[in-house]
Amino acid sequence: MLIFISSLSTTDAKRKKKPVRKVQKTEERYIEIDNFDFLYNGGEAEYNSYDAMAVNNLMDEAFSHIGARYRSGSKGPYAFDCSGFTSYVYGQMNKQIGCSSRDQYAKNVPIKNSEMQRGDLVFFTSPSSGRGVGHVGIVVDVDPETKTFTFIHASSKEGVKVSNSTDGYYARRYIGARRVM
Repeated sequence: MLIFISSLSTTDAKRKKKPVRKVQKTEERYIEIDNFDFLYNGGEAEYNSYDAMAVNNLMDEAFSHIGARYRSGSKGPYAFDCSGFTSYVYGQMNKQIGCSSRDQYAKNVPIKNSEMQRGDLVFFTSPSSGRGVGHVGIVVDVDPETKTFTFIHASSKEGVKVSNSTDGYYARRYIGARRVM
């Protein structure tokens, strides 16, 4: 990761300072990262196991399927159910995470909500699962102040899309998160 800070002249110093932007070089282009988690963790976060390049590749794969239709039992690449979507996306990164949402919940590493990062799996109940796991998505972004997140998933009504944890349906049904990468 590279952080660029422009030098300020004396006249610029009187102006209001803009926040520093974190930029990461990927292949021959720069990608701006809007997630400022590094500001909130007091420098104590351990990013050793967090491979930013792999997560960016994972997110590129996931977002390439936005709008793909939902079909129960489908594992992609043109139609998905929720666990079919997550297992397909992770499978493209050579990660076997399990076939069903319950299996993915059981097989992967439990994490606290405060540890959640981009690329983690998030789990919800569904009307047919009772209190058990019935739906899964992949974390897109986390707001550490509000403890909310956005996630990409295969919605039964709208296909592959991005939703927010504050949406009433998902806020009531959230179960927990798991780490794969």
